[in-house]
Amino acid sequence: MNEEEKAVLEQQRQRRNRITRMKNVVIMVVAGWMVVSFLAIIILTAQVIYLNHRIDKLTVRNDNPIQEEMTEQDNTENMDLQTESENVSADMDTEDNLAKKGDEHKVYLTFDGGPDENTNEILDVLAKYNVKATFFVIGSESDEMKAVYRRIVDEGHTLGMHSYSNSYSTIYSSSDSFEKDVTKLNAYLKKVTGEKSQYYRFPGGSNNEISNVDMSEFIHVLNEKKITYFDWNVSAGDSASDYSVQDIVTNVTEGVSKYKTSVVLLHDGDDKSTTVEALGPLIKALQKMKAKILPIDENTNVIQYIKADSVE
Repeated sequence: MNEEEKAVLEQQRQRRNRITRMKNVVIMVVAGWMVVSFLAIIILTAQVIYLNHRIDKLTVRNDNPIQEEMTEQDNTENMDLQTESENVSADMDTEDNLAKKGDEHKVYLTFDGGPDENTNEILDVLAKYNVKATFFVIGSESDEMKAVYRRIVDEGHTLGMHSYSNSYSTIYSSSDSFEKDVTKLNAYLKKVTGEKSQYYRFPGGSNNEISNVDMSEFIHVLNEKKITYFDWNVSAGDSASDYSVQDIVTNVTEGVSKYKTSVVLLHDGDDKSTTVEALGPLIKALQKMKAKILPIDENTNVIQYIKADSVE
């Protein structure tokens, strides 16, 4: 092989090497692009799953499929949308309600967000101790829950309203939407139980930061309808993700010891089995304090963050 042939072969070898290197670069680029795309898909999928999970947490389906209940994160993230703040405002500590030695303690146990599967069990415990309470209920059209509404009334408890849909974004969108929701629930409870409810509790309380509409507009609606709303000045703490029987007993008894009138916030949702378990020990502890446990009625000292009589 002469020098010229060797040179040609060398050029061909170098050309093949260049082509091979170019192929390798292309393969690496394509592979890198595929890896990046795959990672992006994983990240986006994770984000979608996360967002769906958040939506699921914000929307609790009730027996009526159009109903939505917001979680307590609603309140903390202002339309993350709830749920229900258990903070007790310092403004609740009105001088005339602070207990002094020898004062009688009147206690109003109130249950929010039902009826649900635990409501009957709560009613069983209340019946065992011959104690009457107050239930701020939402709208549920199942036959089982209709029976619970009737049982609440028949056994002498107070039937209050907590909104029909319990959808914060709907009820608090305008005073008109709020009024329609209240009217619907009031009419529904009257139809099911024969009793017209006179009491209301705002989802999230009257001092919630969820509504973009001034809460005084909603209070005005209730005033016009002659419906009295109640906040609370003692929280059982049972909206937390983890709480014990002792937590509830301690939270309530310590709170009750401060006041002559205590409106206690509890819940009777389907995840409140610990609340059911704590109710008996709580009643015993309150009775040991010689507290008088009553259902809300026209004689109850009204506990409100925003005073209804301050709203025209």
